[in-house]
Amino acid sequence: MTRRSVKMAIVAIGLAVMGTLGVSCARSERAATQPSACEPGAAPVVDSVLLAFLSKARAAHHKADLAEASGDVAGAIASLESLTSGARPGGSTPLSEASEVLSDTYARLADLRSAQSEFDVALRDVDAGLALAKETTYFRGHLFEVRGLVEERRAKSMPEGESRERARKAAMDAFDEAVRIQDQVISSALGDAGPR
Repeated sequence: MTRRSVKMAIVAIGLAVMGTLGVSCARSERAATQPSACEPGAAPVVDSVLLAFLSKARAAHHKADLAEASGDVAGAIASLESLTSGARPGGSTPLSEASEVLSDTYARLADLRSAQSEFDVALRDVDAGLALAKETTYFRGHLFEVRGLVEERRAKSMPEGESRERARKAAMDAFDEAVRIQDQVISSALGDAGPR
């Protein structure tokens, strides 16, 4: 996933959250007898903590972009780690939107670290993301794609031999799992509209 698509995913999640939570002060005819969420004393309609987290995520990724563009990979990693190590909406069981953003952030961390030949740390990032992305979603599939990338880079860094072949096989297995998961995501979304 490119930096732009990570940011777009964060924005899309934020918009979906706002739409799901009904960010509106309009009252329908049907609800005319019920209190509006915009009236004083009404419960807030928007989860301000989640929105703050999503804003923090966008800022952290923008800051990582700037650091990466100037060659400061350590700075990019530090910016992203400020998100993964910070407070999360939902605490130890993050809200699904926060889990998606965090899992994508772990994928980006793994990509950055593996490009620096920090393969074991990169795989720990992938595992941390997979612990958050447990369902069959794009985010889980993307983490397996990144696992494949990490193993592919590891294999390329090794001399020919048994270890290199193990890393290549691990890469192929991870890519196969990414394809399997994304096929399920696509099939579920298309339902009967998919090719036969």
